[in-house]
Amino acid sequence: MPELPEMENYKNLLKGKIVNQLITDVQINREKSINTNPDLFKKTVQQQRIIDIKRRGKHLLFQLQNEQTLLLHLMLGGWMFFGTESEKPKRTIQVRLSFGQNHLYFIGLRLGYLHLYNQTQTEEKLSDLGPEPLDSEFTKNEFSKRLGTKHGRLKTTLLDQSFIAGIGNCYSAEICFEARIKPTKDIDDMNDGDRNKLFDSMKNVLQDGIKHGGYMDNPLFKGDTLTGGFNNQCQVYDREGQPCNRCGTTIVIEVISSRKTFFCPSCQN
Repeated sequence: MPELPEMENYKNLLKGKIVNQLITDVQINREKSINTNPDLFKKTVQQQRIIDIKRRGKHLLFQLQNEQTLLLHLMLGGWMFFGTESEKPKRTIQVRLSFGQNHLYFIGLRLGYLHLYNQTQTEEKLSDLGPEPLDSEFTKNEFSKRLGTKHGRLKTTLLDQSFIAGIGNCYSAEICFEARIKPTKDIDDMNDGDRNKLFDSMKNVLQDGIKHGGYMDNPLFKGDTLTGGFNNQCQVYDREGQPCNRCGTTIVIEVISSRKTFFCPSCQN
């Protein structure tokens, strides 16, 4: 599932492609991927310019000139491609936004969605999300205070979008690895040193994820060499049975709250 770095990468790349561009056509192939009548959706979105693209947690917000917002959550299996009809991947397209000869294809939106909201509705939809982990205002002290209100396993808390927005299965594993803390550790057993290391690791890993284009390896457009670059940087995620790059111990996998959890049993404690 795309997480904060993947969506930030999408945002950054798409800003150079479609901001201030006119949406010339809208194609809806799966009505369940949107939240209104298809005709109303098309009427509201078509012939509008995208004036900005923002990210909140794992969501992208395409802001239209008519003050409406297209709120995207890709969920499990969702991704996007931007290009011409001849360049598009041979996959089922749920929604297509056209910008002349180029199109933004939304693929794999079986659980994900592209919903149309006004400003108030958008704010309500996102109101339960926790702080953005990379915001300068989100300090180590604030992180420690929020963590102090939580109990149970660390992994479960990091995945809680009301605790912090944007972290999912991949980056929770990578953050814990860099901090040398097992994701299975109980929060009540963490000392101040653990919390400080976790905060610093969270900032470092997420920024590194963005720098390398996230871990999802489907290119956003033809010639895109950035997207998916973090996949080769992962230290523990999806590497069960392989040696730890830090100490050589075999990476293991456990299931916590129905989520696969990867870690090194030796250098994480």
